[in-house]
Amino acid sequence: MDHLLSLLRAAAEDTRLRILALAAREDLTVSDYVHVLGQSQPRVSRHLKLVVEAGLLERFREGQFTRFRLVTSGDDAALVREFVRRLDPKHARISADRARLDALQQRRQNAAARFFRDNAQRWDELRALHVADREIERALAHHLPLGARRLLDIGTGTGRLLEVLAPKVEQAVGVDQSREMLALARANLARAGLDNVEIRQGDMYALPFEADSFDVVTIHHVLHYADDPSAALAEAARVVRPGGTVLVVDFSPHDMVELKREHAHVHLGFADNQVQGWLKSAGLAALEPIHFPGRRLMTGIWRGERESVRRPGQAPVLSHGVSR
Repeated sequence: MDHLLSLLRAAAEDTRLRILALAAREDLTVSDYVHVLGQSQPRVSRHLKLVVEAGLLERFREGQFTRFRLVTSGDDAALVREFVRRLDPKHARISADRARLDALQQRRQNAAARFFRDNAQRWDELRALHVADREIERALAHHLPLGARRLLDIGTGTGRLLEVLAPKVEQAVGVDQSREMLALARANLARAGLDNVEIRQGDMYALPFEADSFDVVTIHHVLHYADDPSAALAEAARVVRPGGTVLVVDFSPHDMVELKREHAHVHLGFADNQVQGWLKSAGLAALEPIHFPGRRLMTGIWRGERESVRRPGQAPVLSHGVSR
């Protein structure tokens, strides 16, 4: 009872209610709140400190920034989200805050879109050389492990894969190093109305997650940019749970050397035994790869499964891809 009263007291103030309503929309920084709420940085910081200490919000680092989000775990998470859900979105201040946040998001989306547009012609040229993205997306959805609850997409880019796969899991997280791409992904996912997705800035060689955190990890057309693909896969294997799956999508070996010059590719595709060797070195069981021929580039899906925890003498059990 005392804990519940503490939560309610922390929320029972005009500015803090507005903060909670905004946090339900997006993970924001102190400067974001200052802009949207129209209040001084010290005042906003004090309110954020109070709601974090009460367990209503939690903070996390993204590069040099600290972002705030509604608490995501523990007994209070569902209570906090239900509390926020009951706030009247038509209330004058909450509605005005939402309009200012939308305007802020639009400016950032426009900047990210310019970045994307500046490179779009090159990406479109590359996309025309391989199999249609939707065919790959359908295959990935088909091979999600049975009962997967948490998904991580490494190098999420525009967030497209999260749009496809997030509805099939309880929680999906995307990481990328590019702030421009993160802004675009956030805008795309907000427009898609997905409320079970989190976007984080992160390094694929040092993911900001504990071991055994995810049921499935996807790495979609990222490894050909990696200086050390083996290390990236080892880090992916570290965060996948027993019984979970790592799904790698990339090009098979090719001779298009111009992709190094024009698209900054580090590797000209990967052989099956090469990727499977990295998966095995990372402690995963490598399954039969799947290939998708394109006009000039063949795309592969390589799957690595982490052995489920079993009792002594029990046969190994691995989850196989099923249609969801």
